[in-house]
Amino acid sequence: MNKNVGYYIQLDDRGEKLLRSGEFLGVGHNGIVYLLPHNRVIKIFKSKVVCASEYSILKKTSKSKHFPDIYFCGSHYIVRSYAKGERLDYYIKKNGLNHKICSNLIKLLKEFKKLKFTKLDIRCKDLYLDDNFYINVIDPKNNYSKRCIYPRHLMKGLNNLGVLGDFLNVIHSEYNEVYDDWSFRIERYLKRGIK
Repeated sequence: MNKNVGYYIQLDDRGEKLLRSGEFLGVGHNGIVYLLPHNRVIKIFKSKVVCASEYSILKKTSKSKHFPDIYFCGSHYIVRSYAKGERLDYYIKKNGLNHKICSNLIKLLKEFKKLKFTKLDIRCKDLYLDDNFYINVIDPKNNYSKRCIYPRHLMKGLNNLGVLGDFLNVIHSEYNEVYDDWSFRIERYLKRGIK
């Protein structure tokens, strides 16, 4: 049974009105997302704490074009811009991984450092590609509260898709200062499950 079914959130009047105009997009561990008019979405969270945490991250990343714009929030929801495009893992399954995507992933990871993230990681399913292979982040989590010094989940996802070697080759040529460390860590993690 889906553990996301059967919970109730009391929204304020503004949130209720928006929800009525929304079109269901999807449900995840932390809540549910609806598409709104004018290329916006409302993400409704089960937890006030998780909502506040994601809102805080989005406020701190507001100058980055990789993250959605925030329009307003309530205690259990955030209204933000809609990330157009295709989920990264779905795209790779159909089309493979090209050099442009790898380069843009590297730019995104460098942006994470610039934003002073302590968790330099994200899952493939939380990244969307537009028509020009520009990468948008849809679901930032714990980027300032957890620590991960390399993109472990991202590389694990790329490994599961059979394209980790391609990504590491581009890391070697375009971001060589991290290549030895990251390739060592992911190889060790994949073999033994150690961070």
